[in-house]
Amino acid sequence: MSINIVTLVGRVGGDPDIKYFESGTVKCRLTLAVDRRSRNSDEPDWFNLELWGKTAEVAGNYVRKGKQIAVKGSLKFNTWSDRQTGANRSTPVIQVDQLDLLGSKRDAEGDMSSEHF
Repeated sequence: MSINIVTLVGRVGGDPDIKYFESGTVKCRLTLAVDRRSRNSDEPDWFNLELWGKTAEVAGNYVRKGKQIAVKGSLKFNTWSDRQTGANRSTPVIQVDQLDLLGSKRDAEGDMSSEHF
């Protein structure tokens, strides 16, 4: 048996990058800053998030830079071949299945705060 579940709570690093495909599918990319549980470090850990479909649409409509969110999903690696060197490259990405908008109504500027998608 294997389990690949990631749960994160943090602040969005920039406005969503939304892409609409001809098929009607929607993709959203975000970065998320998560505070590390350490007394010696003030630097957050940064995660790349990828959302699809209705979850991506919700993120595009309601998530903005600085917004606190919670996500649940799985870790995957996007791989490609570097055009200049031909070397294989990869980067970790959290494939988000569940998005929760957190924070106060004032923080969210009237969006659907604390809603689950």
